[in-house]
Amino acid sequence: MTRDTAHDIVMRYHDAWTRGDIDTAMDLVAENISCRAPGMDLQGKDAYRSFIAGFAPMLTGIEGVATFADGDRVALFYYPQTAATSTAPAAECFTVTNDKISESVLIFDRLSFGPPEQ
Repeated sequence: MTRDTAHDIVMRYHDAWTRGDIDTAMDLVAENISCRAPGMDLQGKDAYRSFIAGFAPMLTGIEGVATFADGDRVALFYYPQTAATSTAPAAECFTVTNDKISESVLIFDRLSFGPPEQ
């Protein structure tokens, strides 16, 4: 049996949360995950779950996923599409430890994902 690579784990996570399957996504996340996101640092799986679950319902699509992997670190670049924007890029850098995502650095322009202008 072959072991999943960090890239495999991150892509399964990404696919799950972007489909709105938060439970499957969180199965791939360590209990003690740390996440640095614009304007906040999240500690622990419960805080991370709340953050992801709050954004996932706003997605209308994902475009242009590019990935780069180096051992246990994986970077994703993509365009999350919402009612507010389809052109604001996002980037994430994950660290996988013991087959779970243990760290995430998330970069995006928060203002681009606010409510659409009237």
